[in-house]
Amino acid sequence: MLPFSSQQVEISQAKLAVLIDADNTQPSIIEGLLDEVAKYGIASVKRIYGDWTTTNLRSWKDRLLEYAIQPIQQFSYTSGKNATDSAMIIDAMDLLYSQKLDGFCIVSSDSDFTRLAARLRESGQMVYGFGEKKTPRAFVAVCDKFIYTEILRDDVQEDADEDDATKPASRVRKDFKSDRRLLKLLRDTVEDLADESGWAYLGGVGQKITNRSSEFDPRNYGFKKLGDLFRAMSQFETEERPQENGTGRLVYIRWKKWKGGGVS
Repeated sequence: MLPFSSQQVEISQAKLAVLIDADNTQPSIIEGLLDEVAKYGIASVKRIYGDWTTTNLRSWKDRLLEYAIQPIQQFSYTSGKNATDSAMIIDAMDLLYSQKLDGFCIVSSDSDFTRLAARLRESGQMVYGFGEKKTPRAFVAVCDKFIYTEILRDDVQEDADEDDATKPASRVRKDFKSDRRLLKLLRDTVEDLADESGWAYLGGVGQKITNRSSEFDPRNYGFKKLGDLFRAMSQFETEERPQENGTGRLVYIRWKKWKGGGVS
């Protein structure tokens, strides 16, 4: 039985505020960003912050109308001080108390939003962070889920028409096969959820991995789905089983060296 069908409906209706730091975000991610946000709920509020009187945000202007994003003007009154961050933080707190929202999407690679994310979570809000891989670890860790924006850029679609959708780029393949932290994360999670035969349901594994590591995403390793990543790793085996009350099939994962519940 699928444990989260009703939960999926609830998540899809969650009202989210999307707050974008224009100074620390590239316009090329906007389509992928909003598509990603749609997986977690409805973008009820879409705002982007910056000094729109300057020329360095010119590339953003054409995107604002197309994606119905409200620009918030913030003048840089003092050199060396990021007034945009302050405006975004104040707005987030105003929205927290004035709007009936279920979560916030904070789009920035700036560590200044670490405390904001923590405060929003303390108030029971889901916090989804979006930023480049240079984002400080503290900000990444404090979010419920963190998505690296490199996987959202327009130019990542270059292999979209490839027949083998599970085939990652050669550079990415080398990275994930030598990543011991990734292997330990996957192995520990599978073994925690394994039944008496060592098999763990993929859906549960994915949820627990996210709880353990907010920035985990199979797309970081060149795979669209978690199941594809497991299939590419020789240390695991996969099995598909028919769904009891439906026509679909469920995927289960097992550590190949599993020995009756013992850790090899």
